[in-house]
Amino acid sequence: MGNTNEGSQNGTKVMEFILLGFPGSQYLQMSIFMLFLIMYVMSLLGNVAIIILVIANRRLHTPMYFFLCNLSFLEIWYTTASIPKTLAIFLGRSRSISFTGCILQMYFVFAFGCTKYFLLSVMAYDRYLAICDPLHYSTIMDNQLSRKLAAGSWLCGFLIIFIPAFLITRLSFCGPSVINHFYCNIDSWIVLSCSNTYDIEMAAFGTTVSIIVILGSCLITFLSYICIITTILHIPSVQGQQKAFSTCSSHLAVVLIWYGSTIFLFVKPSKRTSLEMTKIVNILNTIVTPLLNPFIYTLRNKEVKDAIRSSLH
Repeated sequence: MGNTNEGSQNGTKVMEFILLGFPGSQYLQMSIFMLFLIMYVMSLLGNVAIIILVIANRRLHTPMYFFLCNLSFLEIWYTTASIPKTLAIFLGRSRSISFTGCILQMYFVFAFGCTKYFLLSVMAYDRYLAICDPLHYSTIMDNQLSRKLAAGSWLCGFLIIFIPAFLITRLSFCGPSVINHFYCNIDSWIVLSCSNTYDIEMAAFGTTVSIIVILGSCLITFLSYICIITTILHIPSVQGQQKAFSTCSSHLAVVLIWYGSTIFLFVKPSKRTSLEMTKIVNILNTIVTPLLNPFIYTLRNKEVKDAIRSSLH
């Protein structure tokens, strides 16, 4: 492994890292490989199908499904940023990844993750307007505003992760370069570093990601759903309540799964949290959630089911 000494910091500039993945027997490795491969392919097919379905059906050309297309497009690249390298590790190919490659992988995984938070909060706001202010919904949430909100989500997601990524490049590494994970995670960088990691811990777990991105978007989503549920409960007929709730139930299910897992990863006191537990929760984030989203929106959404029947006929 090519290393160069940094005399000024009494440390080592690591030129590559080794991704440990999931240690175990060859049988276990191949079993996990097949499981990951099947879920990855199904996730790609499901999210591509959602995008094609929305584009092909004029009835779905609304802000709600425009945001859903953005979410599906994001899920495709979110899983692709980490899973192909993970599959290569399971096959017994090179576990090494260059320092630059590791930084880029971490940046894109977390940039897509941050973008997803913003998109989910925008989708919650869209449902709030549709249910709580239906008379003015079409004039407020027009094509121009929906495009601006989607573009803003992508821009903010990719810009805000620059801070932790930049701070990571300033860390020095003195010991082993083995990352106990299946992709380059911020936790792993912190554990391996022999320099002061306070700034990066504060940026990733204290302010930038935890508070601004996660808790900020969570607050918007939470307040939107308080208003939505309050409005639904005031609808006199049960049928009307069910119809109103059906328009946001899919989004609510996705929000609960995503927020439940990622809040554990970022809203925590320090890097001492078990890396093994972090790996398990990351499986839920990087591959299980993107796989479930198309099924949730298909099975729980009447308009999508009608569009599928129409396309099949």
